[in-house]
Amino acid sequence: MQRKFSRSFDELKHIVAMTVDFFEKQDLEPTLRNVVDLAIEELFVNMVTYNTETSDDILIQMSPHDHGIEVSLTDNDVERFDPRGAGPVDIDAPLDDRTPGGLGLYLVLKMVDSIHYEYRNRQSKITFIVDRK
Repeated sequence: MQRKFSRSFDELKHIVAMTVDFFEKQDLEPTLRNVVDLAIEELFVNMVTYNTETSDDILIQMSPHDHGIEVSLTDNDVERFDPRGAGPVDIDAPLDDRTPGGLGLYLVLKMVDSIHYEYRNRQSKITFIVDRK
């Protein structure tokens, strides 16, 4: 299943509807959906927020993968940003001592089973896999 979404936070409700539909059609473990929704939301919001040099839609693709799901988000005409290279987050530091930002990506990297990044010809593609444990 794949669909393009405009660069708007209003699309989040449509993205969640897409994951609900996909999980039902593929008969996937419903408990995986929370992780998938959170990861997609965080990555999509980052693309909309930081990739402001383009107005192209963001492509989201979902496919079954072994005992789970593979999800890709593709953004066109953007600068390179590999989420795996995001700086460390000191989750033990007091809130007043923390630098804002990065916590969402930190959570995504901890929650998904694997994440892959491709960048070619100003096209950024992030693919993650969530498997039933």
